[in-house]
Amino acid sequence: MPSNNIDESKHYQYGIKSTLAQCWAISGAWFLQIELGAQVMISTIVIGALENNASKDSNEFLRMTSEEASWFASLLYLFTPVGNILSLFLLDRFGHKKCMIMTNIPGIVAQMMLYFAENIDMLYVSSILMALNLGFSNAPSLAYAGEVCEPKLRGALISALNIFYYGGSIILTMVYSITMQWRLTVLLTTVFPILTIALSLTTPDSPVWLLAKGKHSKAHRNLSRLRGKVSYEKCENEFQEMVRYNSPSKNDDPNRKEDIGIWKHMFEPEVMKPFRLMMIYFFFMNLVSGLPLLPYLVSILHKFEAPVNVEWTISFSMALSVVGSLMAVFLIRKLGKRFLTLFTLSICSILYITIGLIGVYWKNAEPITSWIVLVLFLTTIFISSVGITPISWTLVTEIFPAKSRNILCSISTCLCFIITFFMTKYYPDLSLLLEFYNVFTTIGIVGLFGCVYFYFCLPETENKTLQEISEFFK
Repeated sequence: MPSNNIDESKHYQYGIKSTLAQCWAISGAWFLQIELGAQVMISTIVIGALENNASKDSNEFLRMTSEEASWFASLLYLFTPVGNILSLFLLDRFGHKKCMIMTNIPGIVAQMMLYFAENIDMLYVSSILMALNLGFSNAPSLAYAGEVCEPKLRGALISALNIFYYGGSIILTMVYSITMQWRLTVLLTTVFPILTIALSLTTPDSPVWLLAKGKHSKAHRNLSRLRGKVSYEKCENEFQEMVRYNSPSKNDDPNRKEDIGIWKHMFEPEVMKPFRLMMIYFFFMNLVSGLPLLPYLVSILHKFEAPVNVEWTISFSMALSVVGSLMAVFLIRKLGKRFLTLFTLSICSILYITIGLIGVYWKNAEPITSWIVLVLFLTTIFISSVGITPISWTLVTEIFPAKSRNILCSISTCLCFIITFFMTKYYPDLSLLLEFYNVFTTIGIVGLFGCVYFYFCLPETENKTLQEISEFFK
């Protein structure tokens, strides 16, 4: 069984300038997350406004049926893998930085199409374009953040991606709560991809990617910049660690064939073990985080029947996610990813079971019941944002070997969103089949099985170098 203790043995001695330089380097990735967080919530406000003639804007002419709503919501995840595949072919050629710049183009086009949408088909096309943006952006932004950060800061700085992601969601929902015009809200949020492009143009390429391209001198120079413009001698140890990580077949096992193909490498234990772990992790992250439920939040909150303003409650739920993500930045370093995963998954599972049981068996005291289930549901959103959600996107940047890292980041995020698609598309059907509150009970019970799996199979990766993590799975 993996130990719960964090290995403190590997520290590179850099100062505050290094921390600031790394924050600046991933600022483009942070603002990209604001853009993505806003786009993921667009379906929530559009469906809430248009489904079954629910719009509060007298000038709005579009209407949407429940079936059209489920397709509009789920297309965002169905076509995300296409963006992942595109990034797979372009990452090695253009690098993470250029790919993070290119990914904003379909996002801008999609939001402009939404603003001018005249029919449901235009909504579908815009959802597909946002899916391409979402899919294309994940692998380069996550891989870039994982490669430019030093080990002791990697977990915290990558976890901060979730703060900006939820920040984008809360900005969009707050703007909509104020304007009550979904078209205007979408138009205003086009400022985020423009800022992302501007920031990404000022950041350096990843040293690990440059090493893979044989540009050792530029890689060393960029690493020096990323560590606060320290001398080459001061960052030499970390640079050599990157060199070893980037060519494990040459350094770690001289008997292995150096010309082993990338696809043959994919089926080796050091790849398959972390890949299997990552897929199971993404399944349970989707299950308890509420991500597949986001497009249906308006109807879910109405079914809880608590006397609250639905639009502002959604904004408040995103604010809870921001607070949870802020806490994750500090708690991951303090408690480790393994403990936080087990803690947050178990608590969320218990809360979901409680919601289901209260909703089914405690119907007499309806005002009290409505408030309790609402509070418990909001608590699951908060708890998941403290642990299992940010950790999932940190793990995917850490646990794969260098040779297949880009392709596995793309494949993993691709499959993650396929899982999200099925959960999103068929949530309404599942709700009809099991009845509304029984869905929560089922989610909680399945989540407890995930706790058992992770207890035995999830290693601690916090404060470990990429090379050390890769060694664990060999």
